[in-house]
Amino acid sequence: MTKTSTYEALLEAKERRGCGFLLLLDPDRVDESVYLGLAEGAEDCGVDALLVGTSFMLNTNFSAAVKDIRSHTSVPVVIFPGSWAQITPHADALLFTSLISGRNPTYLIEEQVKGAPVARRCGIETIATGYMLIESGPLTSVQYISGTLPIPRNKPDIACAHALAAQYLGMKLVYLEAGSGAEQPVPAEMVEQVSKFVDIPVIVGGGLRSASDCAARAEAGASFVVVGTGIEQDPKHVFLRELTSAVHFKEPVTL
Repeated sequence: MTKTSTYEALLEAKERRGCGFLLLLDPDRVDESVYLGLAEGAEDCGVDALLVGTSFMLNTNFSAAVKDIRSHTSVPVVIFPGSWAQITPHADALLFTSLISGRNPTYLIEEQVKGAPVARRCGIETIATGYMLIESGPLTSVQYISGTLPIPRNKPDIACAHALAAQYLGMKLVYLEAGSGAEQPVPAEMVEQVSKFVDIPVIVGGGLRSASDCAARAEAGASFVVVGTGIEQDPKHVFLRELTSAVHFKEPVTL
């Protein structure tokens, strides 16, 4: 029997739930006890997969952190890398991202060329992802680091064209990102138009601070909603359960 890939498992979760929920963990930003506690409670809270990534790795052995997270959860662990140096064999899969909204060759192709041989040596599943920054207010970390302009939040046509280009290039996912701790999330209207324009799953993250924020993006057609900021101050996972319940608008299918 062929083993189900992480990508296939995510699609199955999306089909079953209506919209999947991805929890973003940054092991460089919070204490180990916090991100391991979130990993342990992920499945029980309805999280469909954990994304693990960080911008700088100032304080963390990233590979060791991913390995620890993997050992504390039964849900898929997917690397959301800040650079090629964050590729490790200890996760289930890797979002092999290209920053298609920008025109900086470093993040369009250079990081990918450096990372591809590493991913091959690790034997990790790669999920080609078109990564798109969306205007969200003040300058975000990812905008500053990448040196790219985000797509204007009032220009859904530009977002649609980029997402369709990602699909035609053979990418498996499109990720609409407002940025960690963004002042404003990706507009629901943009999510709706992009989701209708392409045939590949659409991930939406950044600036989602409430259950209603998440539900609005799910109802607009997002395949997956990503939340990270704010979850760390939720030791009993009450807020996390509220968010996953808001996103999972379909009842699980009973066979």
